[in-house]
Amino acid sequence: MNSADVRQMREWLSTPQRIVLIPHKNPDGDAIGSSLALYHFFKAGGHHVDVISPNDFPEFLKWMPGAEAVINYEKKSHQAKERIGLASLIFTLDFNSLDRIGSLSDALRDLQADFIMIDHHQSPENYARVCYSDVQMSSTCEMVYHFLASLDALDQIDDRIANCLYTGIMTDTGSFKYAATTATTMRVVAHLMEQGAAHTEIHRHIYDTNRPERLQLLGCALQNLTILPAYRTAYITLSQEELDRYHFQKGDTEGFVNYGLSLKDVVLAAIFIENRDEKIIKISLRSQGSFSVNEFSRAHFNGGGHINAAGGRSELSLEETTKKFEGLLPGYQKELNV
Repeated sequence: MNSADVRQMREWLSTPQRIVLIPHKNPDGDAIGSSLALYHFFKAGGHHVDVISPNDFPEFLKWMPGAEAVINYEKKSHQAKERIGLASLIFTLDFNSLDRIGSLSDALRDLQADFIMIDHHQSPENYARVCYSDVQMSSTCEMVYHFLASLDALDQIDDRIANCLYTGIMTDTGSFKYAATTATTMRVVAHLMEQGAAHTEIHRHIYDTNRPERLQLLGCALQNLTILPAYRTAYITLSQEELDRYHFQKGDTEGFVNYGLSLKDVVLAAIFIENRDEKIIKISLRSQGSFSVNEFSRAHFNGGGHINAAGGRSELSLEETTKKFEGLLPGYQKELNV
């Protein structure tokens, strides 16, 4: 953050505030981790704090300290609106466009509260009084660590905050293998471990608590894998019928798209997941090297994200969406074969 933003934050936080923390819709480890880390930090500082999520988050994240305090807007909209209406500061975490929180955005209109954005995605909207945006950062949780550093508050990181921040950094870096993982990231992680982050336990909670149905769904997804060698591309499809067959729960498809990217010579991977209730196909895109799935998704699938990781959506059928995707690839053949 710049010095003016730091001064503003210090001024605001010098007196008790009513703070609302909001992660994006379908929150992942980085969104929930950054929200809960700040929840513990602000509560310890004497502020009244609420975390309001647009909808539910995966079961494998509900072990996190403070997870039971998260208000699910989808289920408790009246309570959430009441807390939002009382807020003096609203933090939006791990997203930079209000359309990323669905119908919860309606509750944020015409508020007197000041907004603070902390996010590492590209092309931020101009809605926040303080905008801490850095697309080079590995994760929003790493940014929250630096946010605390700017407030000279690193000594206030306890084991609860450390566990939350470590979770977000670990999950958003693919267990530290993605290109955005820097030497600074690893120094942050080392300090979090010194402050009590239980890295082995965190890894077990996230990756080693699968239900049998999730692994069966993964098997189904891999059976549906399509490889397009001419475009160095692979994609997976999952229909609503297949999701229902394996008793899909929120978070079950997390990481599935990476199996396509693990193939030798593949530089672009995608997964297309049918959501009958929302009447959309949810799309996740991953890439290696310089191919920007952020630009690709923004141009064709109403989405965006990072250079090598992005999301999108389609209102076509599953078959029509994959046909559109394959039809776009000849226009990118040169970029995909660099």
